[in-house]
Amino acid sequence: MPVLLWTDALFFLLMLMVLVYALHVRRREHLRAPWRRIMQSPLAMGAAVVLGAYVLVALIDSMHFRPASSGAGYGEVISVLDYLARPLRMQTEKTYSAPFATHLYSKETIELENGREIRGYPRLEYGGAHLDDPRAQRAGDILRTSLVALAEAALVSLVLSLLVLTVLARRSATSLRESMQRVLHGRGRVPWRTLLGTAAALIVLVFLLLELSANYHVLGTDKVGQDVLYAAIKSIRTGLIIGTLSTLVMLPFALALGIAAGYLRGWVDDAVQYVYTTLSSIPSILLIAAAILMIQVYMANHPGNFTSVEQRADLRLLFLCIILGITSWTNLCRLLRGEVLKLREVDYVQAASAFGVRHGTIMLRHLLPNVMHIVMIMVVLDFSGLVLAEAVLSYINIGVDPATYSWGNMINSARLELAREPVVWWSLVAAFVFMFTLVLAANLFADVVRDAFDPRLRRETA
Repeated sequence: MPVLLWTDALFFLLMLMVLVYALHVRRREHLRAPWRRIMQSPLAMGAAVVLGAYVLVALIDSMHFRPASSGAGYGEVISVLDYLARPLRMQTEKTYSAPFATHLYSKETIELENGREIRGYPRLEYGGAHLDDPRAQRAGDILRTSLVALAEAALVSLVLSLLVLTVLARRSATSLRESMQRVLHGRGRVPWRTLLGTAAALIVLVFLLLELSANYHVLGTDKVGQDVLYAAIKSIRTGLIIGTLSTLVMLPFALALGIAAGYLRGWVDDAVQYVYTTLSSIPSILLIAAAILMIQVYMANHPGNFTSVEQRADLRLLFLCIILGITSWTNLCRLLRGEVLKLREVDYVQAASAFGVRHGTIMLRHLLPNVMHIVMIMVVLDFSGLVLAEAVLSYINIGVDPATYSWGNMINSARLELAREPVVWWSLVAAFVFMFTLVLAANLFADVVRDAFDPRLRRETA
């Protein structure tokens, strides 16, 4: 039975808005020109492939349903990603185990067949369970599995490259060999060499993780024995939800108030400045903590409104997105107000006002399109900041629900694990690598978007 959570619906709505915007851009040359410059940048295209992989994982993880149980009714709410990654989700150990380990990380009392008890490292139930002698066989088994994964990834990458080269050859009316040479030498407007290279690297990584995770815990297990790789992958959706939905909440406030303050001036400008100055003066961490405490009290007083743990966690995630959006619109509003103060004095705006065009029409048709480059730049730049904000908030226990997979919760739990002896380091490293890759790709893409959409930089380049 399909289940639609609030964050699922809003995430799908956002993807639909992106698709509508893409169709809108396709019909207008002045909007296509900046995106054409972005598509000609190897750095931006490489980052876009990585971001696309993250978005694909988040979309699959946002398709929730209740599977039919063996008895009457339905089971717990899971996503399509949970169903596809069922081995990682179900194969839990007793407690901590290191990456690619075959034994637990800490010593326990082991009872032998003759009744004697010794202190040692028990074998894992799933990790390396197919090996008879782990010490002698593990390295060779990992090497063989990796070689098989590399061969499969090479075959898939070759097929994908041939399909792309065939399409390019047909479009340019050239042979497949000429098309291949153009791509290898980096000739052409679109950096296909970078695109195919980045895609091939991701395919290799995916096949390595698929093959190795079938018999090992690639990134180890946490305190309750759950696979850390599974937790890191599940956290992708939370990071993207925080970054995108918070932006969706922020934009209406920033656009409406910033344009109105800059164009109407007078008491409207004074009121808007008072609001965002007051809001900026309040520490955002206090507002977020207050909102999270309010929703916790509401859920505690109305337990009947939530039929599952997933719905409780989803409502808290939604509230976190709302409060982050409400507290982060002030900077963009300030920038839009300053830009509109300049634009309202240009000739075409003054002419429209002299002809009696209504203020709302002027703001929508003349001012809004001319500030969209600022909006585009700020949205992409703020995305990475919001992703990092979730990690910080979860670290101090006012972020997402503890039942929600997130990099912040992983880092928060790793804080206590680092005090153990021996140190449990892999949860922190896994969260850091996944979050660092997303934020780095977003920042690299944002730099190119800023250069393409900023009119001053375009004039200097020309």
